[in-house]
Amino acid sequence: MLNTKLEFAKKVVRQAGGFIRQHLSDDLEISEKTHFDDLVTNLDREVQEQILTQILSTFPKDHVLAEENDVRHDIKDGNVWVLDPIDGTTNFIVQRDNFAVMLAYYESGIGKIGVILDVMSDNLYWGDGTSAYKNEAQIHLTVKPLRQSLIGVNTYMYRTNAGGLLDLSHESLGVRAIGSAGIEYVNILEGKIWGYFSNLSPWDYAAGAVLIAPFGYITQQIDGRPLAFEGRQMMMSVPSNQLDKIKAYIK
Repeated sequence: MLNTKLEFAKKVVRQAGGFIRQHLSDDLEISEKTHFDDLVTNLDREVQEQILTQILSTFPKDHVLAEENDVRHDIKDGNVWVLDPIDGTTNFIVQRDNFAVMLAYYESGIGKIGVILDVMSDNLYWGDGTSAYKNEAQIHLTVKPLRQSLIGVNTYMYRTNAGGLLDLSHESLGVRAIGSAGIEYVNILEGKIWGYFSNLSPWDYAAGAVLIAPFGYITQQIDGRPLAFEGRQMMMSVPSNQLDKIKAYIK
């Protein structure tokens, strides 16, 4: 059944990416959610509805936790799909680049499937928590030391030194900020960044956490506590074997 769900997830995410690319030139209906820079479009909602409908018609006993329209379910309660229909909506609106479709599947709070589509490159990253793939090629990642690497950051956390992130950055080659958690996780898988620090909601990190786990990465709150999978939390995805070094700066 898990393999069936993995193939299903890959299929619906690819379909969603194709749908978005077909509508790139459309006049978007853009609305603000909590702030002028917290945006949602009609395509976010349409993609979510398409995927949600397919999940519930194919797996009627499963549940969904998704970004738009207040679709919420406790990650620890049964079989739960976690969906971000367009991750990096502002990038999508302004750049038409650097955004992703993300879908994860959890059983009683344990991540089983992660799928991220870099929409504009049409590269699909997927895995089951024990291995990860880019399209059909298995990913083999060698994690470098922090001092030989870049880190991905949330700009507000970085400039305010939230949790000591600015201090930690001085031990790296520098920081990069993209504005899409999905693309940041892709960059970890590609070896372009060493770790990722941000202030995220569950649908932002659910798929990425599964995809990077095979390479010794841990995803947790910046103070070391487990993620709650509800609301926004300052978090980090980092190599677990370098946690002792991180703890000297992050707190």
